[in-house]
Amino acid sequence: MVCTVPYSLVSALRFMTSRRQQQLISMAKNGGVVEQGQLFSSYTNYLKLIAQTQLDRRVRRRLSPSDVVQETLMEAHRDFASFRGETDAEFAGWLRQILIHNLIRASEKHLHANKRDVRREVRIQNLRNSVEQSNSRLEFAFPDNGESPSSAIHRHEKMRMLADAIAELPLDQRQVIVMRHIEGLQFSEIAGFLERTSGACRMLWLRAMEQLRVRLEGYES
Repeated sequence: MVCTVPYSLVSALRFMTSRRQQQLISMAKNGGVVEQGQLFSSYTNYLKLIAQTQLDRRVRRRLSPSDVVQETLMEAHRDFASFRGETDAEFAGWLRQILIHNLIRASEKHLHANKRDVRREVRIQNLRNSVEQSNSRLEFAFPDNGESPSSAIHRHEKMRMLADAIAELPLDQRQVIVMRHIEGLQFSEIAGFLERTSGACRMLWLRAMEQLRVRLEGYES
């Protein structure tokens, strides 16, 4: 079972709501250029985390998760007028759909997949399911025991803040957090990817969790 972070780690997030974010969405939809830039920028690290877990490792030799996210944000800027939602959760879901489209396109381009293959729809649906699973793991890996489970507003604010904090970690710590909490891997599996022992990976994870705690508590001050 994946360990979770104590309540103290996320106490700084409990009272951070998405009211400001929803105001930002509203102003951006009304044509605010500055607000649009701020809105899309606030989701960059969140999308990178999702892309990192979903981009085929064979494709990464030619294309990085950051490249896919950049393309996703460019398309989202271009098509923002078509976004009909109003909430943080709706906007995140809209961005994920664009990301999925770009992940599929990258795989077909760089792996020379046949777009007419009858199995294509199955692959697309499997990718959608995998993206949503990664999103759920990020959402619930660091629970706030003082928050109502129905409070989607708090959860989506927390997810962006977690993504930003994870992005600030050193590469090896970032990798172990992603593999452990978002990909759901055991330490024995992580050891194979990082070429370390299971014990070393566990110690790396503990250091990463402490660094993450410090960064999250810093957001409160």
